[in-house]
Amino acid sequence: MYVTDLRFEHHREPLGIGEDSPRLTWTARTEHPEGAERQHACQIEIRDAAGRVETHRVDGSESVLVPWPAAPLRSRERREVRVRLHAEGSREPGPWSDFFPVEAGLLHPGDWTGTAIGPDCDDPAAADPRPAYLLRDAFHLARPVAVARLYVTALGVCDMEVNGRPVGRDVLTPGWTSYQDRLRYRTYDVTDLLHEGDNAWGAQLADGWYRGRLGFNGGIRDIYGERTALLAQLEVTYGDGTTDTFTTHPGWRSTPGPVLATGLLEGETHDARRERTGWSRSGHGTADWSGVIPVALDTALLRAPDGPPVRRTQEIAPAAVRTVAEGRFLVDFGQNLVGRLRIRVRGRAGRTVTLRHAEVLEDGGLCTRPLRGAAATDHYTLRGDPDGEEWEPRFTLHGFRYAEISGWPGVLAPEDLTAVVLHTDMRRTGHFSCSDPALDRLHENVVWSMRGNFVDIPTDCPQRDERLGWTGDVQVFAPTAAFLYDCAGLLASWLRDLIADTDRDPGGVTPLWSPQIPAIFPFEVPATNRPMAGWGDAAVIVPWTLYQRYGDLEILRRQYPDMRRWVDVVDQAVGPGHLWTDEFQFGDWLDPTAPPDDPTRGSTPKALVGTAYFAHSTTLLAATAALLGHTDDHTRYTRLADAIRAVFHHAFVEEPGRLAGDSQTAYALALVFDLLPREHRGAAGDRLAELVAEGGHRIGTGFLGTPLVCDALTATGHVDTAYRLLTQRSCPSWLHQVDMGATTVWERWDSMLPDGRVNPGEMTSFNHYAFGAVADWLHRTVAGLAPAAPGYRRLLVRPRPGGGLTWARAAHETPYGRAEVAWHLDHGVLTVEVTVPPGAEALIDLPGTTPTTVGPGHHTFSAPVPSTIAPGPEKTRLGVR
Repeated sequence: MYVTDLRFEHHREPLGIGEDSPRLTWTARTEHPEGAERQHACQIEIRDAAGRVETHRVDGSESVLVPWPAAPLRSRERREVRVRLHAEGSREPGPWSDFFPVEAGLLHPGDWTGTAIGPDCDDPAAADPRPAYLLRDAFHLARPVAVARLYVTALGVCDMEVNGRPVGRDVLTPGWTSYQDRLRYRTYDVTDLLHEGDNAWGAQLADGWYRGRLGFNGGIRDIYGERTALLAQLEVTYGDGTTDTFTTHPGWRSTPGPVLATGLLEGETHDARRERTGWSRSGHGTADWSGVIPVALDTALLRAPDGPPVRRTQEIAPAAVRTVAEGRFLVDFGQNLVGRLRIRVRGRAGRTVTLRHAEVLEDGGLCTRPLRGAAATDHYTLRGDPDGEEWEPRFTLHGFRYAEISGWPGVLAPEDLTAVVLHTDMRRTGHFSCSDPALDRLHENVVWSMRGNFVDIPTDCPQRDERLGWTGDVQVFAPTAAFLYDCAGLLASWLRDLIADTDRDPGGVTPLWSPQIPAIFPFEVPATNRPMAGWGDAAVIVPWTLYQRYGDLEILRRQYPDMRRWVDVVDQAVGPGHLWTDEFQFGDWLDPTAPPDDPTRGSTPKALVGTAYFAHSTTLLAATAALLGHTDDHTRYTRLADAIRAVFHHAFVEEPGRLAGDSQTAYALALVFDLLPREHRGAAGDRLAELVAEGGHRIGTGFLGTPLVCDALTATGHVDTAYRLLTQRSCPSWLHQVDMGATTVWERWDSMLPDGRVNPGEMTSFNHYAFGAVADWLHRTVAGLAPAAPGYRRLLVRPRPGGGLTWARAAHETPYGRAEVAWHLDHGVLTVEVTVPPGAEALIDLPGTTPTTVGPGHHTFSAPVPSTIAPGPEKTRLGVR
């Protein structure tokens, strides 16, 4: 056995990390992929910068989040780590892996020695959107450079350059956090950007989330502060071992740049005639530049990132270009995406090209009504370069499939325009495909919606004047997200903000979104914050999901006080009766039976929804307490969960198998959250199947019921009904969206009406991942790949074919390595191929068979199945070869 990949905590790029004792995770391989070699010990070798080596032996089979065995890292300290494995039954260890580097960032507030600075030419009172500014300084290096590190943060967003070159591939640095409590910084290796002699560095600085307009109903600006600022620290080590440090300080210079106005919601205005060529290179004059002013910034708030930054991840060419009028064109990129346009244009100086964006068309043109207060419009004024000009906005992003280009000189060719996709640069970890192209398109829509809404934080929608980290949305989508991408770092960071925001609430109530900002609601809300069922439960459910999918017990340990706080707040709010009767609840938001102007008025009683979630979160909290060794809490919350279940049964079970509201969501919640006596489950499942059939096998659930309804049907023996619900093409349904040309998941089941008109409701988005949570069922049930133990240490391979599918497959990069399941049906025989990574095992449970357990390696199974693919009363042994 040998190690091919070594990771530190949840970092793929462990430069400037914030953990001084990072846990280690490695992926093992074997020279005999069909075999089942198992690790029984490992050796970890750690080499410091001076070449000193220490070796540690760790007994056991664990290869995920193994504790750091050496002395903690100090600020800036770099070490290299390699691992070799001892396999069971082998006398000799396997070969050493390559060395993998890890380097700590600035771990203490006192490590920062510079001053945060802002442009003194900035006018905080200026109308939105405000311009971006250039800041720069020069410095001299006396000797050749061996190593250089740049540490950067901003109140706002910045693009940093050294000697005329960007310091990295990141955009919108340093991202969005609850700035009152946490401000991230980024670390860059800039060794190759420096040279002996005169050098220069600088940044473009804009409002971003810190000072820009955020939220709906026009948004609010200056939420976190009135002045933007840059804090940068460049640390240089020369070849002789001596060092120099350069920082932002009051001697820097500033000036307005070519970006005349920029906002995340509004778009960007760029006048290329105002560009200052070479502004970040040495020798550039600053006689007409202004000074800078110090801006207060508490370095105790600075934190290294938990996950990767936002980057450009893909470029998409136009699928079609249509001429609307002279100089005006309508462009279809064939895919709803999040990002911005890059243009290549040639024309006279002073001509302005305008770029407008929208997700859909209506009446032959852009439908911008769903954008509400987001202008989503960029302007570029040409400088008149005869060789042509290329431009892409820096500090904004849009959700769009279509763009209208006006003011274009001449004819717009497809090669003149590129859509640049932006999102957090997470590693893709999960894939699914099957014999139905419509289901494949649905799954791809889910992937694109996640990409568009995981831009530094998990947002609800990326296009209109909202774009907030809604807790309810990510609560239902987290299992799907964790399969598709390695989002552990991003969600761990978001959970830190959730704790901070809850700490600041006078009642300790988990907010509706995080980072928490004040917002002007489009509907009436109570004056005081109150618990919201299904939304505040994210404080419990998201950490539990991360533990289940990544096996990281420390996430539970860190979040446990906040998990307990949520349950205690709800317990206090509902009182000793344990029945959640607060009528100001979102309920099963956007249930298709709710009127368009009130998405909370669905068919499921709000008290049922709230009490079900109260029971579920309390149950998960009790399980977490047991894992962490909190015996008293485990006992307390187990008893509370039992009491809530009893109240649920008394209040909402009208007769065996019949629930109040008699809705799809009511039964889905009761069955999946295990709120019914065992003897009632069958009847409740039957009634759910009846309801689905009575509704023409169309969906009848909103945000909270949709992720659960197929699981509830499956668990009660109604797999065929679940498939008919999944493959229904009439509205409301998942495949109605596909048939209507959707390339992302819609917010409403009928965001676009069957006649092609856009839903008239004030709230209509074409890129919302919540209803895409069904993809988790595609992975676990259709393909049959699910975790049976935290971190996929044990796989559950339990495909349940149906819906006319003849094959399906899924693959996931688990913490232990790649797991795959692929099945096909041929003449009544189900053949399943399974790949189990080293260090894991799999429970194989096929229809009509007795489950069996296998170890690492590649396995093939076959079993006869009834033509209906329904489990029969008799069990047959698996045929294993």
